[in-house]
Amino acid sequence: MGSEHQPRLRSVVSYVKRGGRMTVGQQRAWERLWPSWGRAVADLPDGPIDFTEWFGRQAPVVLEIGSGMGEATSQLAAAAPETNYVAVEVYEAGLGQLMLRAEQLGVENLRLFHGDAVVLLTEHVAPESLSGVRIFYPDPWPKKRHHKRRLVQPGFVRLVTSRMAPGATLHLATDWENYAEQMLEVCSAEPTLRNRYDGWAPRPDFRPVTKFEQRARSEGRESRDLIFEKLPETP
Repeated sequence: MGSEHQPRLRSVVSYVKRGGRMTVGQQRAWERLWPSWGRAVADLPDGPIDFTEWFGRQAPVVLEIGSGMGEATSQLAAAAPETNYVAVEVYEAGLGQLMLRAEQLGVENLRLFHGDAVVLLTEHVAPESLSGVRIFYPDPWPKKRHHKRRLVQPGFVRLVTSRMAPGATLHLATDWENYAEQMLEVCSAEPTLRNRYDGWAPRPDFRPVTKFEQRARSEGRESRDLIFEKLPETP
């Protein structure tokens, strides 16, 4: 039996989450790229990450929370080589696919975290250090009794905003109308944020139209974008 069919040793990767086995291509991308591109949130040393050291340069840091299978993330990083683009995702297979896509696009300005975004932000991202945060198509938890599981809640937005520099942007997108309205309500109530638009933002040209979004359209769900900006500190 080939090595690609054998489970990886837990001593090597002890933080694997559920979410499906990786394909052979994803596994090889992981082995090739993860040592330089990726870190497990659970294995990080105490304190904030030095992004300048990790990227080997000083540049604005953009954090994407929940990169999924990486279709949008890889294109967004490729389109903005002047930024230090960081993504955090809980599913290992998604990170493997993201690395495959990014490598094919010649991306060099991408670093990845495997694990919980709340832990990452709380324990390992310095206050006011991010120039942008993106949350595209988070799990909608459509049943009303599950709405409390949704990521975009007041406490989480407060945490995210505290890690954003003044003038930094928080960009959200979803294809679930009820969740979009919740996002608008929650972000509008955060006193350190202001909406750049009167309600929904025009769909930005820079956000790729993914297969996921195309499927949502075919099922009759319209995507909505929100772009909020961190207010400057008052004297």
